[in-house]
Amino acid sequence: MTRAVSERPAGAGMIAVRAVAKRFTLHNQGGAVIEALRGAALDVRAGECVALTGASGAGKSTLMRMIWGDYRIGAGSIRVAGVELAGADPRTVLALRRDRIGHVSQFLRVVPRVPARDVVAEPLLALGAPREAARARAEALLARLNIPPALWGLSPTTFSGGEQQRVNVARGFVHPFPVLLLDEPTASLDGANRATVLDLIREAKARGAAILGIFHDADARAQVCDRDVDVGAFRP
Repeated sequence: MTRAVSERPAGAGMIAVRAVAKRFTLHNQGGAVIEALRGAALDVRAGECVALTGASGAGKSTLMRMIWGDYRIGAGSIRVAGVELAGADPRTVLALRRDRIGHVSQFLRVVPRVPARDVVAEPLLALGAPREAARARAEALLARLNIPPALWGLSPTTFSGGEQQRVNVARGFVHPFPVLLLDEPTASLDGANRATVLDLIREAKARGAAILGIFHDADARAQVCDRDVDVGAFRP
């Protein structure tokens, strides 16, 4: 695959970031202000996977969290699936997450004692899917990601790091979200499960999903990403 390195691709996409800046106030250091990003700009179009690159601390996770809606946007514009996130209220962010943005994080954050199959099925249930159909889809993904059926009824908070990551992946891919944010989706996985996750990414691209990811695994990045955006270019 031929891949290009791009800082500021032209044109609008399913994810459109324009002149975005972010500052943090360090209250435990006398209110010092740290400027994390300035002038960040990128686009991710349907059917495309774009990788955020740059040294540790460059702002990759900060930018990803603004696109997900966890961090307030200091300046500029972020539009996801046509929705402006700068100044968006929490209901708008939650509605966007419900049916348009899937997210695979590095760490599992779920309600304790909820079975793994229900953790994975929850995005479908939130959209009104019948419980049995949602569970069947969840179980199919758990099986594909080599989570043993004996674990499906247990809370994933008791699982190993690699098993938890696979539950995260299954939850992110259970609904055909038009936008996917992937934060190190293969980080804790062995070769076979890593290959399965890369196949899921390829399938999502083929159906037209716009995917933005952080991949420290250079080989995985080369296999599924079409372009790189160096976030270091947006450091003040």
